[in-house]
Amino acid sequence: MRAIRKFTVRTSLPARLGRLEALASNLRWSWHEPTRELFREISLDGWRATGHDPVQLLGWVGPERLHQLAEDDDFVARVDALADDLDDYLSQARWYQSLDDAPESIAYFSPEFGITSALPQYSGGLGILAGDHLKAASDLGVPIVGVGLFYQSGYFKQAISREGWQQESYPVLDPDGLPLTILRNPDGRHATVELALPGHRTLHARIWVATIGRVPLLLLDTNIHENDADLRSVAERLYGGGGELRLQQELLLGIGGVRALAVYSDLTGAPVPAVFHSNEGHAGFLGIERISQLTATGLSFDAALQLVRAGTVFTTHTPVPAGIDRFDVELVRRHLTRELVPGVDVERVLALGRESDPTIFNMAQLGFSIAQRANGVSKLHGKVSRQMFQDRWPGFDVQDVPITSVTNGVHAPTWTSPILKHLAERELGTLDTARCDWASDAITDETLWGVRREMRQHLVEEARDRTRVKHERNDGVVPSWVDTMLDPDVLTIGFARRVPTYKRLTLMLHDRDRLRSILTNAERPVQLVIAGKSHPADEMGKALIQELVRFTQEPEVRGRIVFLENYDISMAKSLYPGCDVWLNNPLRPLEACGTSGMKAALNGSLNLSILDGWWEEYFDGKNGWAIPSAHEQMDAAERDAFEANALYDLIEHQVAPRFYDRDERGLPTAWIASIRHTLATLSPELSAERMLAEYVGRLYTPAAKAAAVAAADGASAARDFAEWTARMRDGFGGVQVHHVEVEGVDVPPIIGDAVTVRAFVALGSLQPSDVAVEVVAGTVTEEGELRHARRFPLAEAGAEDGNHRFESAIGLERAGTFGYTVRVVPRHPMLASEAELGLVAYPRS
Repeated sequence: MRAIRKFTVRTSLPARLGRLEALASNLRWSWHEPTRELFREISLDGWRATGHDPVQLLGWVGPERLHQLAEDDDFVARVDALADDLDDYLSQARWYQSLDDAPESIAYFSPEFGITSALPQYSGGLGILAGDHLKAASDLGVPIVGVGLFYQSGYFKQAISREGWQQESYPVLDPDGLPLTILRNPDGRHATVELALPGHRTLHARIWVATIGRVPLLLLDTNIHENDADLRSVAERLYGGGGELRLQQELLLGIGGVRALAVYSDLTGAPVPAVFHSNEGHAGFLGIERISQLTATGLSFDAALQLVRAGTVFTTHTPVPAGIDRFDVELVRRHLTRELVPGVDVERVLALGRESDPTIFNMAQLGFSIAQRANGVSKLHGKVSRQMFQDRWPGFDVQDVPITSVTNGVHAPTWTSPILKHLAERELGTLDTARCDWASDAITDETLWGVRREMRQHLVEEARDRTRVKHERNDGVVPSWVDTMLDPDVLTIGFARRVPTYKRLTLMLHDRDRLRSILTNAERPVQLVIAGKSHPADEMGKALIQELVRFTQEPEVRGRIVFLENYDISMAKSLYPGCDVWLNNPLRPLEACGTSGMKAALNGSLNLSILDGWWEEYFDGKNGWAIPSAHEQMDAAERDAFEANALYDLIEHQVAPRFYDRDERGLPTAWIASIRHTLATLSPELSAERMLAEYVGRLYTPAAKAAAVAAADGASAARDFAEWTARMRDGFGGVQVHHVEVEGVDVPPIIGDAVTVRAFVALGSLQPSDVAVEVVAGTVTEEGELRHARRFPLAEAGAEDGNHRFESAIGLERAGTFGYTVRVVPRHPMLASEAELGLVAYPRS
């Protein structure tokens, strides 16, 4: 029979080990290797049995072991030293504290957070990125507060049946048994937030706090007695259900999250955030709650919107429209009542999420509407996003669409193998592998290659263990061949990720005979370690997994290819370091970033990837291989064939030969040189610290300054800006560029000459100070399009015949065909981009 509830009884620690509680409850242990080693020493079997969870471990070992450790003076001294180190880490000033004018607090909203497998509140890359964002914030001292939901069943656990079919299970999580604490009111009752729902119902959520180093993460939990039975399950599963349930989750995340921040600040004295960051569109309703709160102070909707926009950052992660959450407009209208968000006109909100289909409410459009600053997650993804959402800014070229990019990074202390960390500590005197001198003679080729083999050996052992467990469950017996499955001396290629169709899990199976020959090559064998989960509702993704699993079961190849079930953080920490090559073959340009290859690179693995996501900007010819891409318009089957054959060719003729080309010492010197190059050049660039520093400098600090300006003097600037914006929208239709003339081209000019451009512009009801008039000039294609364009401002120079004259001298710095046009755009100091309002006027053709 199945339990309907469970609870956790925490262990009572001996007095001398009392500080173990602080070490176990602060999730810094998830990336701090000395603390992890301490817990492994308590019981290695227990550490493995509890999924690397110190809270569970302390209960698992029992009082006898704890009392034994309490009598060990050396162990107690290590506990105290690590606890002191944690105290220093939490209190000392760090990088962020050296900055001027940086925001005092930043709220970071995400539907999932991947911190550790002991806190299973993530499904894939979005959550892992969010977890790494918080960890890097802790290390850098960035005052972020994370906001998410507590999912009672988390994301599903995956098992693969004998037939190769994915099976899902949802174990019930007990928050009391997790590294969480409840936020309580002064009277001891748990603190809650409430949301009014249709039908005069109320959704209540209590607030759990996870402590990630210096960073608090607030998680909203609906499984409480104050809720009706059906409402207790609103946050039961991550990405569970659809329609109304998904909408309620996103209302809880956005609206409930803002309210939870207010409760947290009130109870702890923490500063109220100056900047709000929505990681994907799922949290877009945060802006609506903030507007509601501001209208209660007397601001109009428009002024409140401008104040909210000034301090909000929106990150889009999807390169395809199908990846965006969309809701039926009537469903949203029914939920956004005045009881839920007082002072807010629902029709104004619906307009913020409007798309081309008037029956649909689009969460990405809402995200752009409530945030003045937006970004994609790699340079290529920024370009793709500008193309995807260009319709929001009609009249502007793609490159002028105000969506920038901050390429994702990964948290090196989390994802770098302890084996590699210890090598750096032993030979280079530091655990910071992202800043080591990997070219140093202190690390010999023999030593580095030995460490890589040790990591590969660890992966082989874990793959065998996991395969044994699967066969014991499915068959009741473990086949003998499992004991020799994979080989620690064979070139190992890894592939692990979610399994939507565009990531092409089965591209490697395109020519099965050729793949078999690669895997079983007598002189240069290759082995593949594969993992991944398909969304429970994605039957096509499950079928791809089944197709691959069935291939791995063929007797000829089963020792050289394996699919590992239940891909999670715990598995990833062995998988990334243990692979020599990390494979990524999505349909370009559908991979927004693809951070799994980053984590592999931090361990010296080389990448073998389509030039998509982060790889397009970081591939340099020495850190791996680029799989040639077919034209995006090619027939799908032809494209798969082209790219699969290119993949086979690279493995056969470049990857395997480099790996197996050995010198007289038996070392692959060219491969080792690539390992050193990868570690030295990519580790700093791919770090979450680099990513977060970019967010702080390019997005958070400007947003905080803009919000401070907008809020000053009773939000007078926000009110004025709202009025100016309305005036621009009403009056910009009257702007016309009537005539443009150029002086200085009667005789062909040469480099160094200057020409004078003069434009005559009718402004209608607007003033010259409301606009910027610019010459946009550059080289001209055969089609007449401007390329490599530069902008030159024209200054107001009087009025003639009812038109305003704008002119300026422009120096000619390049030879060749010189093309130009003139454009008029709004100008205001509170605009973050001249394209922000989507208003522009050009001369008539």
